[in-house]
Amino acid sequence: MDNPLQNVMGFDFGTQKMGMAIGNSLTGTGQPLPLFPMRDGIPDWDKLEQIIAQWQPDLCVVGLPLNMDDSESELSARARKFARRLKHRINKPVWMLDERLTTREARHTLMSYQQQGHAKKTSADSLAAVMLIESWFRESVGIAP
Repeated sequence: MDNPLQNVMGFDFGTQKMGMAIGNSLTGTGQPLPLFPMRDGIPDWDKLEQIIAQWQPDLCVVGLPLNMDDSESELSARARKFARRLKHRINKPVWMLDERLTTREARHTLMSYQQQGHAKKTSADSLAAVMLIESWFRESVGIAP
């Protein structure tokens, strides 16, 4: 049975800025979107909903920042809160994925892109959101917010 085409939007939650990306299941890849400003971990929901409406995702994935020992932090709780509010506001499935080391990997990838003369305006946080989407497509396993 073939899986239907899905558009997935990814969020690398942060208190000052949030990385975002969009991807689809046909290619199993994502593309970074511009950083989204946050105010103490709270987005401008009207602007965020406009961006989401523009890209029309079927579901969203939000990075869950866990500590290396699997414990949660204050940032984990805030990311969960964001994911719950997002789900309520857009009325679409929202999943959380373990995001450990994605930002470090994204920074490494970004340096490589920039050395090749690409991705001058791409942020590590948005590349981390791409990695969340691509992980979702590979594993399709998430955690409910």
